[in-house]
Amino acid sequence: MLSVLAVDDEPPALAELAYLLEQNEHVGQVLTAGDGAAALRLLEQQHVDTVFLDIRMPGLSGLDLARVLARFRRPPAVVFVTAYDDHAVTAFDLNAVDYVMKPYRRERLFEAIRRATDAVSDARAAGDDADDETISVELGGVTRFIRRSEVAYVSAQGDYARLHTADGGSHLLRMPLATLEDRWAPVGFVRIHRSYLVALTSIEELRADAGRYTVVIGETTLPVSRRHTRELRDRLVRRAGGTR
Repeated sequence: MLSVLAVDDEPPALAELAYLLEQNEHVGQVLTAGDGAAALRLLEQQHVDTVFLDIRMPGLSGLDLARVLARFRRPPAVVFVTAYDDHAVTAFDLNAVDYVMKPYRRERLFEAIRRATDAVSDARAAGDDADDETISVELGGVTRFIRRSEVAYVSAQGDYARLHTADGGSHLLRMPLATLEDRWAPVGFVRIHRSYLVALTSIEELRADAGRYTVVIGETTLPVSRRHTRELRDRLVRRAGGTR
């Protein structure tokens, strides 16, 4: 689900654009701004996935705003929505994902949303890969490097943590489970038990039996403690719904 900002200095056009964006199944939150400066102030406080942007606006034009957005650490995808065709070359030089001419049809706008969705998905995948942590583990005097994305779950082993990878491997890490939980919670790992930390993406099933819950990861079944059950269920529901 995309979070979207619509920017247009003409209130009727902005209202129509926001309404149509809200009708698309791939769009979640829709924010609006009446000019480039207001859009920039909003974007400095809140990240959005995509900006649907008019070009000719007083003050900061759509092209000016796009140049600023390109310098963001996580730049949103930009779709220009304009009545003028003479800026298309410049727009695509700024890496716009689409250039929609007014008056536009609903189907044409939805095609732009599809392109923005693809661009955002590609950017997220690239970002996930770039941020993937490399962990060094030792076994029999040999140091091996594994990536965090390979880890399906982690079990406590005294003051250490044992990393269990999706291919069935097991590696001892000289770090307490609680420390690893603090480091990996922001990237999708959740504590399900005092002895287990799991990657949400690795959970295949959440089972309930007589009020007790377990999760299935490959051929492994792990217990879920009562104190962690609600948080786990909420995280899984949000993930299934496409939110973070």
